[in-house]
Amino acid sequence: MKLFTLLSGATFGLISIILGAFGAHAFKKILPAEGLSSFETGVRYQMYGALFLLLVGYMFKFDSASEKWMSAMMVTGIVLFSFSIYFLAFQQQLGVNLRFLGPITPLGGLLMILSWCTLIYLIIKR
Repeated sequence: MKLFTLLSGATFGLISIILGAFGAHAFKKILPAEGLSSFETGVRYQMYGALFLLLVGYMFKFDSASEKWMSAMMVTGIVLFSFSIYFLAFQQQLGVNLRFLGPITPLGGLLMILSWCTLIYLIIKR
C-alpha cells in the first residue's frame, strides 16, 4: 500500500501539472469562464490530494487498517471529485449530458475530507 500511495501521489501530481498547463492555455480558448473555473478547481484539489498522498506515503508504514483506508479514500476521492469536474466542465464540448456526475463530485469531496480527518486522528494517536 505504501508504494501504491506514493505512485498514486506522483501520478496525480503529474496529471494535475499537465492539466493545469492545458487549462491555462489550450482550454482557455474552448471552455466558457464557468467551465474553466470549475476545471481549475478540479486541478487544484487534485494537486492537494497528490501532495497529501506523497506526504502520508512517507509518514506511514501502512501496517494498520486506518492508514490503508486513509490512502484509499484519498485516491478514490480524487478520482470522483476532480475527474467528475473535468467531465462536467467539458460536457458541452463533448455534446453529451453528464449531469448525472453532479452528485458524484461531493461524494469525492467527502472522501477527501474523511481522509484528512483520518490523518488528524493518526497524528493524535501517535
